[in-house]
Amino acid sequence: MRVAFISRATLYSTPGGDTKQLDMTAHYLRELGVEVDVCLTNQPIEYEKYDLLHFFNIIRPADILGHVQKSGKPFAVSTIFLDYGDFEKKARGGLMKWMNKIFSEDQIEYIKAVARWAKNGEKIGSMNYLLWGHKKSVKWVANNAQILLPNSENEYRRFAKKYNIEHAYRVVPNGIDASVADKVKTSRINDKYDGAVLCVARIEGRKNQLNLIRAMNNTPYKVFIHGKPSPNNIGYYEQCKAEAADNIHFTTWLTEEELYEMYHSAKVHILPSYFETTGLSSLEAAVMGCNIVVTDKGDTKDYFDGYAWFCDPDDTDSIREAVVAAHEAPYNEAFRDKILKDYTWMRAAEETLAAYKQVLQQ
Repeated sequence: MRVAFISRATLYSTPGGDTKQLDMTAHYLRELGVEVDVCLTNQPIEYEKYDLLHFFNIIRPADILGHVQKSGKPFAVSTIFLDYGDFEKKARGGLMKWMNKIFSEDQIEYIKAVARWAKNGEKIGSMNYLLWGHKKSVKWVANNAQILLPNSENEYRRFAKKYNIEHAYRVVPNGIDASVADKVKTSRINDKYDGAVLCVARIEGRKNQLNLIRAMNNTPYKVFIHGKPSPNNIGYYEQCKAEAADNIHFTTWLTEEELYEMYHSAKVHILPSYFETTGLSSLEAAVMGCNIVVTDKGDTKDYFDGYAWFCDPDDTDSIREAVVAAHEAPYNEAFRDKILKDYTWMRAAEETLAAYKQVLQQ
């Protein structure tokens, strides 16, 4: 079986969670005997070589339509259906705050797609997108896919409700590389991070580090914010640094060994985001021994319910109280066992391969 993974042109120049999901799924599918080629949407693709096309990010149908219509091949879509409505309406400033008062989310996504074409040269591959608009394009892609591959049941339910569709799907969970669990045995405790509170994520408004800083400023806890600022959020990053008290520390680059030392040494990992489908760094941190605090927005309860502390990203008291509770609690070994059973990239690859076989046997 030979499959083309097709994703956004900026997959590697501006990496995100979808980059990790795509690369790790491809890696483990290859271990299962599937030939996988990674293609960017702006590249020419020899469609005839493939049994199946696999797209990522259904909220970018402008990247998908042209390839589907040119190839005539069966295709699957990893939906990665993000919903930043709360962030856009409550926490955005400037032009985007104004636009969100006037336009719907689908209209804004359409404007973004056209802007990416005009500003960054990310060509729209099908004129149908321009004619149909964003919402109709998303529905067309979903209804014509052989199967949808959400990361959780809740993600599928959100998507189906918003676009009023019912379609064949198979949940493919996000995960970790199971070898991360072995780092617990080899990583040393680093006194710098001993008992610390971590937030490992790209620094941007959607990840909500500023409210984390406001919640934890001048508390007895050492807080380490690790990540690079998003290119469009440099001002936000500077505001985070300007408001941070002496107990808040920033790290922009660590070796892999240092990262796992940090996870292994710390007590709590937090993602107080305005939305998470999963929170990949939370899964890694949990396997390494951290208690987890995570946003209550998105699909996080499908992964963390019963094992983590949830916070309201808009409420600094909620963030602080969740961190304190997690810091005082013992580590739950049962969560590590659950992650290694249910949330690994090998499990994701196995579920993906099962979906492919379901499609090709139709």
